[in-house]
Amino acid sequence: MASSAASDGYLQIQNVVASTGLSQELDLEQLNDDLFGSQFDPENFPGVIYRIPDPKAAILIYRTGKLISTGSDSIAAAQDTLRTVVEEFDSLGIDISDLDEIVVHNIVTSGELCDGLNLNTVAIGLGLENIEYEPEQFPGLIYRPDDIDVAILLFGSGKLVVTGGQTIEQIDRGFEYVKEELESLGLV
Repeated sequence: MASSAASDGYLQIQNVVASTGLSQELDLEQLNDDLFGSQFDPENFPGVIYRIPDPKAAILIYRTGKLISTGSDSIAAAQDTLRTVVEEFDSLGIDISDLDEIVVHNIVTSGELCDGLNLNTVAIGLGLENIEYEPEQFPGLIYRPDDIDVAILLFGSGKLVVTGGQTIEQIDRGFEYVKEELESLGLV
């Protein structure tokens, strides 16, 4: 297996958002009654919130049959949470014969790049066209590289968050890219 920022420990996965769907409508009131620990308050949120302990995650269940897993710390765990809920649906007598592919929508990772960063210098060095930096509004700098579909949040402490990727490879490319850019500028 190839080395990656996530597998080398530079980045730790904090959250994976994935989804699937059933090709049928669901009775949310009945599901809320049948799923232990679920919550359904349609005035505040249009779906059932179902938390499962292992693997730990929350599943958002919509009337349309859409299922969204959030809170998992790996892609495999996100996929497992969705499969677990589908198995529970099957045990409740809900037909699951037509299940959509499980799709990863967002991976959120965090890590430490260095001991500290001067964000004003970083903003100028990386080019203001790809930067959002308003320290009065948010204590970090948001960098969106042109050719990589991720957002990288950099903080003065040297910590960073890489988010928006749908694969570990995208996350790693974003991390390596910003690391190389900052090294070339002499900022790390």
